[in-house]
Amino acid sequence: MAVTKEDTGEAPVKRSKKPLIIGLVLALAGAGGGFYAVWSGLIMGAESLAASVPAETDAQASVEDLPDVEYVAIEPLVISLGNGATGKHLRFRAQLEVTPAYRTDVEHLMPRVVDVLNSYLRALELADLTDKAALVRLRGHMLRRAQIVVGEGRINDLLIMEFVLN
Repeated sequence: MAVTKEDTGEAPVKRSKKPLIIGLVLALAGAGGGFYAVWSGLIMGAESLAASVPAETDAQASVEDLPDVEYVAIEPLVISLGNGATGKHLRFRAQLEVTPAYRTDVEHLMPRVVDVLNSYLRALELADLTDKAALVRLRGHMLRRAQIVVGEGRINDLLIMEFVLN
């Protein structure tokens, strides 16, 4: 029969945590050193990127032409918000970025675009307008509504010029 340490009354031997601590310290030192090497440019720095990308001979060759777009102004809107007791108003002014070939189509349908935007803005609550991300969200909703009214591919973007709550 085999004799165990429990049978002899001796305490079990504890493993040393020294290798674990040394491994952890070395891992942290390696991670810190790697971060510093990348951050300071020693590894994958600007010199190595510049060597891999051929230099432009002409400064003008790297500049792209601006896209061919035109802007159609939306008449300023003043929207009353909430119930009549609060007396809050939204002043809104924007422009539509359109493809030049469709400018006359967009101008022709501008009364419908204004109607859709007016209806959408009037349906909003005051809490919808005071949120930090409200302008980005509202801009996307208004752009999509204008694109539906005018037709796909005619309006590229909606640029908000004025958005003031009084």
